[in-house]
Amino acid sequence: MFERRVNPDRVVTPELARYLTELSRDIGRQIGVLIDRRGHVFDVFVGDARGIEIAEMGRYRAGRTRFRGLRFVHTHLRDEPLNTDDLMDLALLRFDLIGAIEVASQGLPGKIYLAHLLPRDYQEKLYEVMEPMSFHDLDINFSEFIESLEEEHARALTAEDVSEKEKRAILVGVTTGSLDRARDSMEELVSLADSSGVKVMDTIVQKRHTIDNKYVVGQGKIKELFIRSLQVGANLIVFDGELNGSQMRSISDATELEVIDRTQLILDIFAQRARTREGKIQVELAQMRYSLPRLVLKDDFLSRITGGIGARGPGETKLEIYRRRIKERITHLEKDIRTIVKGRDERRKAREKTGVPVLSIIGYTNAGKSTLLNSLTDSSVFVENRLFATLDPTTRRLRFPREREVIITDTVGFIRDIPGDLLKAFRATLEELREADLLIHLVDGTSPQREEQMEAVNDILSELALDNISQLLVFNKMDLMPDEEQEQLRLRYPGSVTISALRKDTLTRLTEVLERELWKEEE
Repeated sequence: MFERRVNPDRVVTPELARYLTELSRDIGRQIGVLIDRRGHVFDVFVGDARGIEIAEMGRYRAGRTRFRGLRFVHTHLRDEPLNTDDLMDLALLRFDLIGAIEVASQGLPGKIYLAHLLPRDYQEKLYEVMEPMSFHDLDINFSEFIESLEEEHARALTAEDVSEKEKRAILVGVTTGSLDRARDSMEELVSLADSSGVKVMDTIVQKRHTIDNKYVVGQGKIKELFIRSLQVGANLIVFDGELNGSQMRSISDATELEVIDRTQLILDIFAQRARTREGKIQVELAQMRYSLPRLVLKDDFLSRITGGIGARGPGETKLEIYRRRIKERITHLEKDIRTIVKGRDERRKAREKTGVPVLSIIGYTNAGKSTLLNSLTDSSVFVENRLFATLDPTTRRLRFPREREVIITDTVGFIRDIPGDLLKAFRATLEELREADLLIHLVDGTSPQREEQMEAVNDILSELALDNISQLLVFNKMDLMPDEEQEQLRLRYPGSVTISALRKDTLTRLTEVLERELWKEEE
């Protein structure tokens, strides 16, 4: 047997190398050892003729910003360089160094192939593969070598000075259908991430025959995802779709990253933008409903027992306590929502007595609804070129000629595949659309996805049973559209209006149509 402690200044001692290559030749399998920086042989692995699988990866996983403190040296039965699996292990497990020793004739050490990690400032390069050499020519003082590497790594981290509070994400889309639709959806996810204050480091779209039940993208791709996160310094993965609790945990365990999905990203935006008490209650309710079925904790969280001495049962686990508390909070929030709905109904009834018509501006998020409200009513509702810049509904009065007046409301923007929990929570707000005499369906005329966005808005109206209310289709941003395209829209959608919400001089035609529609019985 070889000694359990070797010279720490050597990558691997000649005695240990020869023992490994002779034994590897005799059994026809690759053999590997993990050696720590004090020279202790930490663990031994035996593979087959083609490779070695390092089991229990979590046991050896290091922090994302430091080296592991272990080097992995193993044999190759033929003269072959480090393969993809070797380099993947180096990056995934953050080994100081990985080496492969050729089993030459008579089981003696032949060539040695080495690769080591690089500091963080090497332009997305994670490791360096060294030129192969004869094992007997290997002359590296490993202790000095790794010390200098780590010093350089520490300097790079200090210079980088990246706050862990800053969210830096890789966005991932997986589809079994159209790649073009998946890419369109990914563009929207990028905008959502920007609205949430998340810095997008990379985007990945994958087409699969079936969605992987555990990792969504599959086991091989999840490793590539981890490598990419190291290259670009990401600390978050956002999936363009809904994940269940088991998938979130599996992906997070495999990548050591925070994992969220599209729904959580939208909920986060709403949580940031909610200003009124009503808006905050609705967002929290949506978050609670979403999190309840996805509440998955590590096994060590489940060990706490609350039963007293002599109790027959084990009592509640921590997971059960969390679930109970969330359910209690949901009940409390639903009660608050009912109170809000009651108050709104009373205000609506009072408004109906005045006989003033009601206009509601609806549309896809970022279509320009708040800008239009400001231009029509000379208001100063907050406007920003981001998705869901406006969350809480705003109501103003709009005066027409002949002393005619309407109430006009700007609603929260719609979005494709809106989270069901969010739609339920905001149903009370959207129900106010039911009292509208006319809906102004505002569309970003310059959007390449305008047809899909119009369809998404109409689908939500249908789901809320609001599709029986008259609509006026209005295409915004005409200042960015050629005249021919505007004419094509008017021909394709008879009765529609094209405007620029930023230019009041383009709104004359809109106000004329609105007045005619609202008081057509009097004309």
